[in-house]
Amino acid sequence: MGSMTGSKNDEYVRLLGAWPSPFVLRTRIALNLKRVAYEYLEEEDTLNSESVLNYNPVHKQIPILIHGNKPIRESLNIVMYVDETWLSGPPILPSDPFDRAVARFWDVYIDEHCFTSINGVAVAKDEDERKAAIAKLEQCMALLEETFQECSKGRGFFGGENIGFIDIGFGSMLGPLKVLEKFTGVKFIHPENTPGLFHWADRFYAHEAVKPVMPDIEKLVEFARLKFNTSMFK
Repeated sequence: MGSMTGSKNDEYVRLLGAWPSPFVLRTRIALNLKRVAYEYLEEEDTLNSESVLNYNPVHKQIPILIHGNKPIRESLNIVMYVDETWLSGPPILPSDPFDRAVARFWDVYIDEHCFTSINGVAVAKDEDERKAAIAKLEQCMALLEETFQECSKGRGFFGGENIGFIDIGFGSMLGPLKVLEKFTGVKFIHPENTPGLFHWADRFYAHEAVKPVMPDIEKLVEFARLKFNTSMFK
């Protein structure tokens, strides 16, 4: 059961997830930020889970937030739903329509470019393919460094004084990034190349809404060894 309480809405909240998933992590951070009490249900075999098939018959994926009897699917969609449904805790998305659009743009960019590059490094068939994926991921980090400087306006997070939509979207990828750093020897977030992101990552990890649910890096490393049967992880 989620440890945080306090919500204007008394309907029962459940979350179907799997501990290694960065997309599930997004949902857990959002719920913690809003101090929503919820039951977390670990799904070890999502492809054959009756609950997953029942609540997400289209994509058959986690996370799935069940609010009362209503399922909400897709991580960014869930984060927005949590922000709009519970007024407890700080706002996740900005109130200004333009700033909201900017935040949504960058989270989509993170999924379409950064996460796919992380995955590309992991599943690369040869060294040339791996180097190309690493180069693309380094470009993503450089662009997000610029975005952090612009969005944070000298404050601690992309969202300003507190964790916001971009922080959750990108922060959920820090675990997979650290796993790649261990196996490739490349520091994707570096104090010299990406100083803003480097210090931001420390603040993000230490945040009270993040620290209790962030997966252990060594466990993620072992998970990667089992999941990706490539030479890089041996």
